[in-house]
Amino acid sequence: MNLVEGRWNYVPNGALLWVPDFIDLFESQSIFDELQQVLKWREDKIMMFGKWVSIPRLQAWYGDASYQYSNLTLEPLPWTPQLEELRKRCEQAANTSFNSVLANLYRTGQDSNGWHSDNEPELGPSPVIASLSFGGTRRFALKHRQTKQKITLDLPSGSLLIMAGDIQRHWLHTVPKTTRHVEPRINLTYRYVYS
Repeated sequence: MNLVEGRWNYVPNGALLWVPDFIDLFESQSIFDELQQVLKWREDKIMMFGKWVSIPRLQAWYGDASYQYSNLTLEPLPWTPQLEELRKRCEQAANTSFNSVLANLYRTGQDSNGWHSDNEPELGPSPVIASLSFGGTRRFALKHRQTKQKITLDLPSGSLLIMAGDIQRHWLHTVPKTTRHVEPRINLTYRYVYS
């Protein structure tokens, strides 16, 4: 399925807004450089199949609430001016409020994010997730849990993808590993966490 750029696409059990040029290339390069230097990146471990493994990317958590997934609790760091300004732009595009952001730094093509949903209870029953990408282009895929229908996108620098409706309940998503040379990528996923 191909998504129509710049407007809401209604898919089974959800909706996606795909804006590949949400922020122009010049500004998105400047944002990438600042995020890479300013954010307090950390290398975390999560429990998988009874043992602790390193997450294959760096991450940082900012906002107004703590967040827990895979037996890992992230305490929020205070908003930076840049994260706050980007939050306002995402809120306007999504027509909803966000109070937290998870930043991921994919250093090489071997950094990845396996199939998962952002369906933790503190995100509510139908969370809206706004995903901003900066730096290298990476492949992003969604897969419906029942029908196995797939949607695949390349996420360039400055792109915005909003996942809404019941997407997190009925779809999985991933940023798979790649052997191709890719530039480092920073992804910001804005969400609302209920405390």
